[in-house]
Amino acid sequence: MIVADEITLKPIGHVISPAQETVDENWGEVISKIALFPEYAAGLKGLEDFSHVIIVTFLHRAKCEQSRHIQRRPRGLESMPLLGIFAQRAKDRPNPIGITAVELLGVGSDYIEVRGLDAIDGTPVLDIKPYFPDYDKIDNSTVPEWVEELMKGYF
Repeated sequence: MIVADEITLKPIGHVISPAQETVDENWGEVISKIALFPEYAAGLKGLEDFSHVIIVTFLHRAKCEQSRHIQRRPRGLESMPLLGIFAQRAKDRPNPIGITAVELLGVGSDYIEVRGLDAIDGTPVLDIKPYFPDYDKIDNSTVPEWVEELMKGYF
């Protein structure tokens, strides 16, 4: 088995969003653009036929402090259980990678427009993937009860 000590990724573009700071609510109506660097613009061909895409981002302002973030209460709420970081979708993680399924509103020559991306203005984008229900949707999945309470108003 080969294990890499370091992985280098290059962004393909960045988020243009009215959101300047991270918040814990109301991302569902945020409309953002993802501007691609010129060398990746041709990769958008055919994407306009999809209704949704998955955006992979690098959460550039996140800071993981192991003593504070490896176990914590979601959003720091006392009403939430103490959990490990891998049982949460928090931004402050060992590798600050964001993954969000969003509605695709439009495709331009070098950008896409999306609704519901929980990323602030300037966030580097690592990848765009089309949403494939056969891959991305899990029927009969389960989550703990606290997730429903935590996600009220998020999207």
